[in-house]
Amino acid sequence: MIIEEGGAVFGVPMKREISPLHDLRSLWRIWRLLHRIRPDLTNVGTPKAGLLGGLAAVMAGVPCRIYALYGLRLETATRVKRRILMLTERIACKCAHRVICASPSLRQRSIDLGLVESEKAFVLGNGTCNGVDVVFFLPSPKVVARSEQLGKELNLPNDVPVIGFVGRFTRDKGIAELLDAYDELRCKYPALRLLLLGDFENGDPVPLSLRARIESDPLILRPGFVPDTSAYYQLMDMLVLPTWREGFGLVNIEAQAAGIPVVTTRATGAIDSVQDGKTGLLVPVGDASALARAIGSLLDDAAKRKEMGRSGQEWVTRKFAGDRVRAAQVRQYQSLIREKLGHGGRRGPQRGWRWVVKRLLDFTISAAGLAVFLPVLGMVALVIRMAMGGPVLFRQIRPGRYARPFTLLKFRTMSERRDANGDLLPDADRLTRVGRLLRASSLDELPQLWNVLRVDISLVGPRPLLMEYLPRYSPEQARRHEVMSGITGWAQINGRNELTWEEKFALDTWYVDNWSLNLDLRILLLTFKYSLRRKGIFSSGHVTMPQFTRRNNEMEK
Repeated sequence: MIIEEGGAVFGVPMKREISPLHDLRSLWRIWRLLHRIRPDLTNVGTPKAGLLGGLAAVMAGVPCRIYALYGLRLETATRVKRRILMLTERIACKCAHRVICASPSLRQRSIDLGLVESEKAFVLGNGTCNGVDVVFFLPSPKVVARSEQLGKELNLPNDVPVIGFVGRFTRDKGIAELLDAYDELRCKYPALRLLLLGDFENGDPVPLSLRARIESDPLILRPGFVPDTSAYYQLMDMLVLPTWREGFGLVNIEAQAAGIPVVTTRATGAIDSVQDGKTGLLVPVGDASALARAIGSLLDDAAKRKEMGRSGQEWVTRKFAGDRVRAAQVRQYQSLIREKLGHGGRRGPQRGWRWVVKRLLDFTISAAGLAVFLPVLGMVALVIRMAMGGPVLFRQIRPGRYARPFTLLKFRTMSERRDANGDLLPDADRLTRVGRLLRASSLDELPQLWNVLRVDISLVGPRPLLMEYLPRYSPEQARRHEVMSGITGWAQINGRNELTWEEKFALDTWYVDNWSLNLDLRILLLTFKYSLRRKGIFSSGHVTMPQFTRRNNEMEK
């Protein structure tokens, strides 16, 4: 489909099961590919690809990262393997900005297990990975004709009951329970056929004795993996999926779109794919007797099967049509791109290994700074409390990288003095002696080290200004938000508040175009030098920088 739509396809070999050396090679190849093509967004899925693709995307500095959680293999794993899978799922979720879960119950299960934060987990519409093409599975004349031909090829009489299964022949798909239920039902329905689409797998294999039972029974039909299942559904009286775990159970939706009822379990994911008693039946996980009773109740009632099939088609068409799910996915992509890259969708220069090093330096220096200056922080807080009362900290919403809002922290330097009408007095009247001293020494900036630790800002970058300035910027000026905002920056060591707005923004965009780790280190060293000189602290004629308005831009033009 991707090739048909003109998309480029790059193959990266990857093993399904855990294979450390092969996995490292796959990680390297994915990172190298992402580093070369530089995508703005990645969407990775399945436990192995989610882990390796997610790590590679972080290493390559991909700005928008999605993990598609299709199911939880760990639910049926035990001991060491379960712990490994728990860890890999947590890492995959941590690497992503958003985790798209295949079903509501899968989302809740992932949150309950502590794999992902609730605010980070989403479901597309009512669930499924990509929805289903309902028209493709409807019993059209072409599909019915193909079904009749398949029935002849399989030597399947028209008047015998048929139970269908679509999926991998593995333990966690409930193959053992399906065979036990089938054997139990054969006593009452000796002509009963079991139609299995799929094949055996080495991962999570069924016992050899079970495989022998399947292969030796002439009434168990095994066409293998087929590229088009639509006509096969018309051979079934019902689809049975006794799964132990599922992301959603797409085959259940396909079967309902084809107009046949479904019997499945109350496992995670599967429980969302059937309306119990209306479009199919739900049974407990691992209960072969309950499974046999549910199948038998439908075999005994043709009218009920027909009504469930009709209801299933209507429900799937209304809730899970592919175009609806894909539209929801596009909305998620657009939303994330706006959040991470801004409305213009422009990607900044801070990415790749240099971006990782920058973040490591930010973390190390800010953590060390908070530890070293802890006594100073306490002393300043006490002085402010005694001189001005509470609060000690000044908090204000500011825009950071890609204009994302965050709460900036500084020590408070102004009083809350107001005039007779209750309006705040001008800044010059409210700046206290303690505040002037804190600004002159730059001690008021120290709480921003916490913002650096929270990844709100960096140590070095354009200063975060007011939210109300965003619509006032020219397109060129707005480019200052393509990089992380900072406590200090290129403008701060080249004049600070002595500069005009035009000069400041020109220096900010120069920094965006010329950013490097060496430049950041140079700015840090010069900041320390200029802070000792107390150079450029106050704007000419003002105690703070005057407001930036639309008129400023008009004057600069």
